[in-house]
Amino acid sequence: MTLNELKFIVALAKARNFRKAAEMCFVSQPALSLAVKKLEDELGVLLFERSRNDVTMTAVGESVVEQAIRAIDEANRVKEIAKQGNNQLAGALKLGVIYSVGPYLLPEIIPILRKSAPEMPLIVEENLTSNLEMQLRNGVIDVAIIALPFEIPGIKTLPLYEEEFVVVVPSEHDWANLKEVDASELSNEKVLLLNSGHCFSNQVLQACPSLSRNGEILQGNSLDTIRNMVASNLGITVLPISATISRYHNPLVKVIPFKKPVPTRKIALAWRKSYGREQAVEVIAKAICQLAMFAKGLL
Repeated sequence: MTLNELKFIVALAKARNFRKAAEMCFVSQPALSLAVKKLEDELGVLLFERSRNDVTMTAVGESVVEQAIRAIDEANRVKEIAKQGNNQLAGALKLGVIYSVGPYLLPEIIPILRKSAPEMPLIVEENLTSNLEMQLRNGVIDVAIIALPFEIPGIKTLPLYEEEFVVVVPSEHDWANLKEVDASELSNEKVLLLNSGHCFSNQVLQACPSLSRNGEILQGNSLDTIRNMVASNLGITVLPISATISRYHNPLVKVIPFKKPVPTRKIALAWRKSYGREQAVEVIAKAICQLAMFAKGLL
């Protein structure tokens, strides 16, 4: 059993396709297939079920891949220790961020991190929560910024802040001069939300249950795209308050707070328990907690 063989089965578990897994590992498909079969023969178990169109893990395969991820983490930790000495803030960090957080949080924390961790550039992966979960477990990313709940075996979380939602309407909408809007009133409007699969849309629907029962919902690919559709007078939307700070001001839309109880979400950091750079996690958390834009909502 070699470390490369363990990397091959982790890649195959992620890609569920021998060709794609081989590309991820920069080897030929026959070489990867042979290595996986060799490891299965050595262990005396079938790790993957093969079909023409798909590759799925067996029950024992899932357990073996989870242990392989931990073994790879520990091997990487040896390299990090040797490379960095006692400095856990040296070397790139692979950071995953959900779509509804990344564009608004990253421009705020990166200037702080440039000062507090100048030798730790970020490799950023924006994705859906479900994909970030898989990437975190498979070691593709080191740390993720996600919305709670996020209860995954082997993963630690650190709550950072609670963020309020706001209503955004066209500047000439009937609500434009209101001071507050009740969540139940959204069901009478044409509401634009992110496509299904985005946790933020699910959170909005949970906070405004009448909307999912009676409302007219349209979907967009990003919050910025949705904001522009609102500006064009297509409908209204709900945004996290971080997406409405001054740098995103648009004179064609009006931001209106919710009446109490105000819908919110809780944002947190997540990382593998085996991850060896706890100081890197801490410096990211501190950078986020320094932001005045979130000071009101810190947990």
